[in-house]
Amino acid sequence: MRLFVDFLNHLEAEGLVDFEVIESFWINQTKEFFASKPFKLKLDASRSIVFIVRDLLDQTRAREKEMPGVHYAGAVIQHLVGAKLDCVLGTGNIEHHSFSTSDQQTGRHGDFFTGDVAVHVTTAPNEAVIDRCQTNLNEGHRPILITLEDKVEYSKITADQRGLGERIDVFGIEQFVAANIYELGGFAGEGRKTTIADLIKRYNEIIESAETDHSMKIAFQG
Repeated sequence: MRLFVDFLNHLEAEGLVDFEVIESFWINQTKEFFASKPFKLKLDASRSIVFIVRDLLDQTRAREKEMPGVHYAGAVIQHLVGAKLDCVLGTGNIEHHSFSTSDQQTGRHGDFFTGDVAVHVTTAPNEAVIDRCQTNLNEGHRPILITLEDKVEYSKITADQRGLGERIDVFGIEQFVAANIYELGGFAGEGRKTTIADLIKRYNEIIESAETDHSMKIAFQG
């Protein structure tokens, strides 16, 4: 710190110091430092699984405010769903892509496709997503839409307006993940802990292989 202050005083003496630029630099350094840290998921027996998942998503929203232009929430829920599908179906049975890879780029039926089911994962269930669900139905596939809990009702209304309300299954990500944790964990405390640990382990493996930004990893605190 003394060396840094001496350096600033030297710049000031030379008429080169710009404190607004220096302050901005250190603010950005601080933001990047905290943004590089993994998200945290803590298993707390006093809280519901839904609340624990929701707390994780709240962390992604908070980081988005600090790092505008990066869609952490969308990427995290996509890869959480992918990890959950791997835990259910076995690793290697579905393809994983980076969050920035669109369905149109790859010719995919959805973010994930297994059996006759096309899974769409989004934080913004707009008309374009419903259009892709319509395409799935036209091709004989069954679409599932997974979104944030507070976007479920909007998704259903949008589907209803297109006459697809009875043909698209819509789930909130919190419920979607929590239900499987209970089932795969055998509705037992130790089973839930093991299942969550497996889910997060697989999620982190997907982040390493599919994304360049590894700050989206999750640190599990059991």
